[in-house]
Amino acid sequence: MISNEKIFAVLRAPRVSEKTVRLQELSNQYVFEVSNDATKADVKAAVEQLFDVKVETVNVVNVKGKNKSFRNRAGRRGDWRKAYVRLADGQAIDVSAKA
Repeated sequence: MISNEKIFAVLRAPRVSEKTVRLQELSNQYVFEVSNDATKADVKAAVEQLFDVKVETVNVVNVKGKNKSFRNRAGRRGDWRKAYVRLADGQAIDVSAKA
């Protein structure tokens, strides 16, 4: 049992895009932005406790920030980390719910 502070420190936000919606429909996978030091075990425990579902697998990916320019000043977006979470059959998370 992990605390609410730890859950919300690990899971930052769900990622919703055309690609992630297709993953939800085809393979029951959900994508979350997670903290840079989160492990697969942390993500699994946080999702299971927060949404009351059974997680089968977790894949974690480090996403490199892009180089961008703004008003002729070079800058860089920050690196971030995302987790692909596959749920057991028959389980679902409503990631489009409004707070």
